[in-house]
Amino acid sequence: MIAQSALLKVMSDAARKAARGLNRDFGELAELQVAKKAPADFVSAADLKAEQVLFEALTKARPGYGFWGEERGLVEGTDKTHTWIVDPLDGTTNFLHAIPHFAINIALQREGTIVAAVTYNPATNELFWAEKGKGCYVNDRRLRVAARQRLDESVLATGIPFLGHGQHAKFLKELHQISQRVAGVRRFGSAALDLAWVAAGRFDGYWERDLKAWDLAAGLLMVTEAGGKVTDADGGEDMLTKGSICAGNLDIHPLLLERLQAAA
Repeated sequence: MIAQSALLKVMSDAARKAARGLNRDFGELAELQVAKKAPADFVSAADLKAEQVLFEALTKARPGYGFWGEERGLVEGTDKTHTWIVDPLDGTTNFLHAIPHFAINIALQREGTIVAAVTYNPATNELFWAEKGKGCYVNDRRLRVAARQRLDESVLATGIPFLGHGQHAKFLKELHQISQRVAGVRRFGSAALDLAWVAAGRFDGYWERDLKAWDLAAGLLMVTEAGGKVTDADGGEDMLTKGSICAGNLDIHPLLLERLQAAA
């Protein structure tokens, strides 16, 4: 077994604690759908409950750290050098439709740099985790990005803009540039897990726009610690501010970025 640091254990324990409630709610959700009640309201409540569990656990373990969550926004701490960046339920639409592909996402930012990350899918019991300079893991197995060097051998992940969200025309141009040159494009509905799966070598690359910092923060570190490359979709280093991403191994990343620039 790989021994986690005290910091990673705090983060992993918090994720597993929040997951207990999500797993219970996930089972209830299937019943709500059958009964045609109000599953959207139910999911909002599940989000809030999970974030409260995370807030309490992380604050108790590291008093003074700031907390930036999807639901409650930024809560400044007395320690201005550390901030938790948290998404209690990434893949809400999957959760809403009883699709078992969603995650709890926790990252720790220290003086502007992500230094630790956890992404946990309660439905599969896969805990992805990374610490700066110490590698990336799923449960107790070390991860490395895929070794493929050609786009035509690669399977890529992305997100598709949906009703009232995202740049539809821009996405279609990018998809046109990329889809005809790759072995496949997948859209699974969780940015956190897309990045974790790039780190695990399941996807060869990933791009998306119009994301939030809590979607991306943990995955940025995971891909890097697994030997990959991450930039924003324009090739810069402004991922958390711009909310866009291009990720892959050292061979696929520049090829994917080239296609995105060709679509501009």
